[in-house]
Amino acid sequence: MRIFLKYGWVRRRHQLGLRGRRFMEAPWAGGVVLLVCVGIAMLLANLPLTAEYYHHLLQTDLSLAVHSPDGVIDWVYPRGMTVEKLINDGLMVIFFFSVGLEIKREIISGQLSTLRKAILPVLGAAGGMAAPALIYLLFNHGGVAANGWGIPTATDIAFAIGILSMLGRRVPVSLKVFLTALAIADDLGAILVIAFFYGEKVRLGFLLLTVAIMLFVYWMKRLGETRLMYYLVPAVIVWSLFYYSGVHSTISGVAMAMLIPDRPRYGRAYFVRKMRSLRTVLFMSEASGDEFPNSEQRYYMRQMRHVAANSVGLSHRLEHALSPYVTFLIMPIFALANAGVPVSVEYLDIFAASPDAGAVGLGVFFGLLVGKPLGIFLASWGAVKSGLATMPEGASWRMLLAVACLGGIGFTMSLFVDSLAFTNLELVDRGKIAILMGSTAAAILGSLLILLFSAHGKQRTA
Repeated sequence: MRIFLKYGWVRRRHQLGLRGRRFMEAPWAGGVVLLVCVGIAMLLANLPLTAEYYHHLLQTDLSLAVHSPDGVIDWVYPRGMTVEKLINDGLMVIFFFSVGLEIKREIISGQLSTLRKAILPVLGAAGGMAAPALIYLLFNHGGVAANGWGIPTATDIAFAIGILSMLGRRVPVSLKVFLTALAIADDLGAILVIAFFYGEKVRLGFLLLTVAIMLFVYWMKRLGETRLMYYLVPAVIVWSLFYYSGVHSTISGVAMAMLIPDRPRYGRAYFVRKMRSLRTVLFMSEASGDEFPNSEQRYYMRQMRHVAANSVGLSHRLEHALSPYVTFLIMPIFALANAGVPVSVEYLDIFAASPDAGAVGLGVFFGLLVGKPLGIFLASWGAVKSGLATMPEGASWRMLLAVACLGGIGFTMSLFVDSLAFTNLELVDRGKIAILMGSTAAAILGSLLILLFSAHGKQRTA
């Protein structure tokens, strides 16, 4: 009886593990987790029992202080660090580092590796950033909210690709590739916008020291250094210098990602030769009759793991290792900290405009819902008609417009820019509400258009 109970428990645990793994590998899983965290954040920020604790927790000081009784020693690191800043300036560095690795991979060997492949998504991304910024400024030019023009320029790749995956074969594969490449190019554009327009007053000394360290890391890379520690320690120092330099600290993640070596330490010939010799001695040692694995065999197995790991570039290994943590830990924590907005009738009226709050809601909502799809579609149409680019295989203009609507899902990057654009908390909260509403509207519109156009295409073929 005991054996059967133990077997049943092991079997159920194994099945739960398989389901969990399948869920985490699904393209839409990250979006679902983010949606749940948004709902939780909204509840925490608005329930009477939790609202005060939620906001006070985010403002809790987390700096490390060293202070002597006479005040001679008074050292705080990092200054001004709170729970919210730790998430937005600390954890999000890992997110931006992961984005940087993805951009680098696409530039080296992916959809942005050649001019012919890159021209359509890059131009589409450029149009998808310019149009919403212009629409936002139409509503807010010269007003108190004018600095928020960068909020509706971003596309959230997790939500956009997740919705496309749930729609299945209704969307041509070429358009899924197009939207993925466009979102990656869009991320690069958003990073440049943050770096140049949403930093503080630049402290040149810190910045020059940062450049010197990064040049040293680049020199190590050129010499063939591939061990993680030699990049991890400089990355922490570079983050600290960025934090005090006036350039937003998350940019350090992207900058360091570009310096991570993508070439493996061991080539194909060495890998094959070394693994063959290790396998031979491993099997020879097995003939001794000792329990498997014995100490000698464990040594050879560790050597095999070392050779296998170092036959894959450090950049690829880090991207693969960080992906689940970014998707299921860092981004959900970011959503929990940034999506919690006190809901009031005043904030929900995103179409309201006033001299004190400008027209943040109007600019963000229509920037995402109208500006992003219009900019992506018109830029892509112009690129194809002018002969600069070719239409994605098997795609129609109507379906491209529907997919472009999904580009209006801003969310993660938009929330991040919103937190940088304003110091007035009322403007920040109005921007968050408009981002959530605009992204939701863009997701619904894009999904409905895809369903409509795919059904119409089946009727025509029938």
